[in-house]
Amino acid sequence: MPIAVVTGTSTGIGFETALHLAKNGYQVFAGMRNLAKAGPLTEAATSLPINITEFDVTDQASVDAAFERIEQGGPVDVLVNNAGIGGAAPLELVPEDEHRAMFETNYFGAVRCIQAVLPSMRERQTGCIVNVTSVAGVFPSPNQIPYSASKWALESLGAALAHELARFDIRVVNVQPGVIMTNIFDNSAETTRYDKASPYQPIMRRNGKIFMAGFKTGTQPIIVAETILEAITTDDYRLRWPVGPDAEGMVGGINKLPIEEFIAMGGDVPDEAYNGWFLENFGVQL
Repeated sequence: MPIAVVTGTSTGIGFETALHLAKNGYQVFAGMRNLAKAGPLTEAATSLPINITEFDVTDQASVDAAFERIEQGGPVDVLVNNAGIGGAAPLELVPEDEHRAMFETNYFGAVRCIQAVLPSMRERQTGCIVNVTSVAGVFPSPNQIPYSASKWALESLGAALAHELARFDIRVVNVQPGVIMTNIFDNSAETTRYDKASPYQPIMRRNGKIFMAGFKTGTQPIIVAETILEAITTDDYRLRWPVGPDAEGMVGGINKLPIEEFIAMGGDVPDEAYNGWFLENFGVQL
């Protein structure tokens, strides 16, 4: 039975991915930082080959210890880098420690896990690395610059790493969810700032409207899990896998749009004009 490691599995995308891979022939090691949150996955995983494993992707010693335990059962065939944190505020208002924390989890956390599995994958010339990035990894996200930048970094890593590892037959894929119905928004409440009196209020409000449009679509985390399994197993290899109609529209639209036009729409543009422009270019109704 192939071994898969999934990070950030206490809720949401990681939770559903651990279950979905276990139901489809994988021995899953479900990583989570706080085992006090393991109850729901433990209950859902009855009779499934899931081993809940404590590790913190921001701590090198924790990562090393976790993979040492995991590899006692055999080499890792699939790594799903899902652990992530978010937040929403204009850059001017984001303390440096919050900015660094997002990179520590979203980018360096993935790097630590990748470096843990690569020697064995390279020697065996097999394996798959899945980076759960975000539509924000390719679509510039005002009011979410630290989060967006960390996901852009992970996107770039994935593309370059795929090139580096092609000679070893190791597959690398970037899965790019749009707005998914998970707890990440509750978990990032402390790093989300909205102030009606702020000079950035129009940017804050429009960022919120994008999320509200995604909520109306209601894309569930199981859709991401199904996409991950397809990306791992398909004979039709692709690097990038957007998930959800908002992600598909925004990823496709931003690649066709002159970046200067995107920047100009951050100016003093009436809502009607902005909403129409967003719908025309990205297929998202604000």
